[in-house]
Amino acid sequence: MSIINDSIDWLLSVTQLDGFNILLITVPLAIIQGFLGLFPFSTLIMLHISALGLANGMIVSWLVSIVVSLVVYFCCRYWFADWFDRKLARYESRYSKWKKYFQLYGVWTIILMRTLPIMPNNVIAFLASVSSIRPAPYLISSIVGNLSHIWLFGIISSSILLPETDIRLLIGSYAVFFLILSLMFAFDLHRQGSRGRRA
Repeated sequence: MSIINDSIDWLLSVTQLDGFNILLITVPLAIIQGFLGLFPFSTLIMLHISALGLANGMIVSWLVSIVVSLVVYFCCRYWFADWFDRKLARYESRYSKWKKYFQLYGVWTIILMRTLPIMPNNVIAFLASVSSIRPAPYLISSIVGNLSHIWLFGIISSSILLPETDIRLLIGSYAVFFLILSLMFAFDLHRQGSRGRRA
């Protein structure tokens, strides 16, 4: 991990990229991270925030994360699905409960896993690609889940990267966002329960 971080720092110092030009490095790194998971995506979020400021860094990180999650999902779904399914069979006991949650809760499972560091982002995309989740719901769950993750990470990291920044609005707005998500999840569970009782 330290070698990878040192390599990224070296790459930035050699190229002397700053501002939005940093995307010339972070987008390819994000795609590599999306497939191989060699380093946490939070490394790239910190680079974006450092180069672009808190708001722009979080927005750019969110957009990049959505693009990468879609690239990995579609590549695995249409090109590598059989290969990954065979590989996944070796770790059936480790991932079986998450496959079950995918079937029960669908997009809500992806939103939760992307919000909290339960599982690497690349594995989430791999699991989604071989599940019954369709592209449109996957896109929605990636938009919401990545937004939640980056929003939460921005709150945590801003005290380190930008200690002078007032983040009360950021915390308050995230609390409202989380409350809305929780209510939507509860409503969806209630609706599915009602539908199941009628059936």
